[in-house]
Parts: sequence; C-alpha cells; structure tokens
Amino acid sequence: MKRMRLWVTVGSICLLATMGLSALPHAEDGGEPVFSGGAYLMIIKDAQGYFASRSVITLHADHTMLAVDSAEQGPANYFGSQLGGWKLGSNHRILGRVIDFQYPLSPNGPSVVRADYVINLAPGRRYVSGTITVTIFPLQEGYPFGDGGILIGSFTFDGEGIEP
Repeated sequence: MKRMRLWVTVGSICLLATMGLSALPHAEDGGEPVFSGGAYLMIIKDAQGYFASRSVITLHADHTMLAVDSAEQGPANYFGSQLGGWKLGSNHRILGRVIDFQYPLSPNGPSVVRADYVINLAPGRRYVSGTITVTIFPLQEGYPFGDGGILIGSFTFDGEGIEP
C-alpha cells in the first residue's frame, strides 16, 4: 500500500511539473521565447519623413491591441483611441489592425478609421519599427474589414519598449 501511494505521489508531482512547464513561453527554434506582448512608445512620420505624432501601442498577451496617439484631439483631425487585435507573422513581424472613430469638423460627419500595422521586432524585442496604413470608411455605409474605403496615407514609425 505504501509503495502504491509513493507511485501516485511521484506521478502527481510529474504531472503538475509538466503542466507548469507547458504554461511557460516556448522558445522559437531554441532562441527567444514566443512574443507575448508589450508596450512601445513610437515616433510616427508621414510619407515625406516628417514628424506626424507620438503614439503608444500596447500589444496584450490575449492578442488585443490598444493605440493612443498624441494627435487624437487635433488640431487637423479629431479621433478616438484605437482598439483592435494582433497576430504573429513571420520573421519577427507582428501584424495588427485597429479601429477608431474620426470626428471631422465637416458636413460629412464622423467616420470609421482602420489602421493596419506591420511591426518589425528588433532582436531582444526592445525596439520596433514598421508601417501604419490608414483607411477611412463612412460611418453608416462603410465596412472597415473589407476592401474599399479611402486611403488616408501610410506612415512609418520607430519605437522603444516601455519597461517598468
């Protein structure tokens, strides 16, 4: 009977250890653990390379994404914080998509805006760079997940991780 309890105890400990190890981030090709999110302060530049704004993006472990931009409250455009999702691409690349609402001072009224991010992670994952493509859709008739819409522009960015 004692021998049976010993084997049950040893088996239980092995099972718990295996479950615990499976919860840890796995390594990609024996290298760094799989990316599970982070927050980055970015400088965004327009197509001509001029400063456009600063932004903070947060890539959450559940693959939701939040972007807050310094130009949200004007002076040229008024829009809200951007919310969406992200996924891992290939070659240390992250693909993200966020939606926000633009409140232009025009007779056309508010719009839905989609921003598509291509984020390149530098080795060590402290720095990022990439592009943002912004497309606008009419609020009532637009479908921001399909083709169409009006291309507002493409922007580039460089950023650094926000560490506690």
